[in-house]
Amino acid sequence: MAGYGLRRRLLDERGEPKGELRKGEQKSLQTDRVILVPGPADEVLTVRRMYRLFVEMSVKEREIAEKLNAEGTFTDLGRAWTRGSVHQVLTNEKYVGDNVFNRVSFKLKKTRVRNPPELVVKATGVFEPIVDRALFEAARRIIVERSRRYSDEDMLACLTNLLEQSGFLSALVIDEHDGLPSSSAYKSRFGSLLRAYKLVGYSPGRDYRYVETNRFLRSFHSGVVDKTIDTIRASGSTVIKHPETELLTINGEITASIVIARCIETATGAHRWKVRFDTSLQPDISVVLRMDHDNREVQDYYFLPRMNFFGQRVRMAEENGLHLDAFRFETIDPLFSLTSRVQIRRAS
Repeated sequence: MAGYGLRRRLLDERGEPKGELRKGEQKSLQTDRVILVPGPADEVLTVRRMYRLFVEMSVKEREIAEKLNAEGTFTDLGRAWTRGSVHQVLTNEKYVGDNVFNRVSFKLKKTRVRNPPELVVKATGVFEPIVDRALFEAARRIIVERSRRYSDEDMLACLTNLLEQSGFLSALVIDEHDGLPSSSAYKSRFGSLLRAYKLVGYSPGRDYRYVETNRFLRSFHSGVVDKTIDTIRASGSTVIKHPETELLTINGEITASIVIARCIETATGAHRWKVRFDTSLQPDISVVLRMDHDNREVQDYYFLPRMNFFGQRVRMAEENGLHLDAFRFETIDPLFSLTSRVQIRRAS
């Protein structure tokens, strides 16, 4: 994912631009490559404003998030800003044009592992920057200095308390807590987050990202349902949502269920989706939101009618053949077209 203020551009083998990649899209030719470029002007200005507020006016991350939310500015994922999401913008080197890679390794039939710092590779100045490097380094110094008042023991004690509260640790969990050194501060002090985890007796052997993803998808699903209802009503149609099942009855004529299909990575690195239908609901249409590989954004939509798929357990791959992909759409707009009221002229 490019991130807020940036976009992905596809280049051919000669380095000529072929167009912008939308969310979820990937290159199809081995000779092509993808670079990051500045995004919309308003997003670029917002990123620069974040840095100026933080460096020049000493505004903290949570206060910056509150300012942006009050102005109606959302993240690239369409969500409200938080302390953690602002912190990630202020610490990500891609905003000064640097590309950092090889953070993780994934070998065939092996689990994904995070590489030690000495194996991480950084290429400097390979993208067009949208933040001045001096301003970026000033933000980094503030974040590092902010943690100097903590001894190693203090930082580990804070991390231990957080582990007891949340049950698991991640960079995002750390960054969302006020009064706690940032995840980047832990990396700087102890060499890596994994080493800090080890020092507090935490072993992320279990994939705790699954827990975080589940929590996010539950919230995401409710947001999609509410937004869908608002859009349908805005077109003049009526919608009734069942308070427990969230089954939608539209115009008193058609029922629809919105289903989230999370992406699962197999041992070989392939991506699969499982669609679970609640057979007790028997909706006329199941709108399946197939999530992207990070389970953060919708990759595409499948409109599956009951007559074709009732009672089935649907498993999806990247490509599924005409029997499934004939029902695939890039947006949810076909649902609104299907449910909108149309005036029929009286025959003369």
